Amino acid sequence: MQNKKLDLLITQMENYLECWKQFNQFLNLARSKKFGPEDDAQFLEIKSLIVQELETILASVDVASPTKEEIHTLIGNAASLRYLSDMGEGPLRNLESQWHKIYIGWHAILGQLKVRQREEESKSSLGSMFSKKK
Repeated sequence: MQNKKLDLLITQMENYLECWKQFNQFLNLARSKKFGPEDDAQFLEIKSLIVQELETILASVDVASPTKEEIHTLIGNAASLRYLSDMGEGPLRNLESQWHKIYIGWHAILGQLKVRQREEESKSSLGSMFSKKK
């Protein structure tokens, strides 16, 4: 049963990381200044998913870094694509740097979960080998 929960958490984290990739794609879209109202609506949706999923992930696993405050600050500093496109290059690069730090942090957590998953799989494999021998 524990493996099932861990498998679901890993899948959730992988989906969460896809949202973070999309967030970065929107940063690049804002930099190019080639976006429309539909893009801005999708950007708002990605930001909403990031904040909502953050809460469900934090309820499932202890996370020291990235912190909830770092994520909320990043999301709060990216009000809209128009706002981002009006930023100077320096502030936009700073935002990308914050994004990258958070993105790498989430990948480290995903890696730790996958290590735990492999450990549990090897334990259950050993247990099933010993239970078959009589």
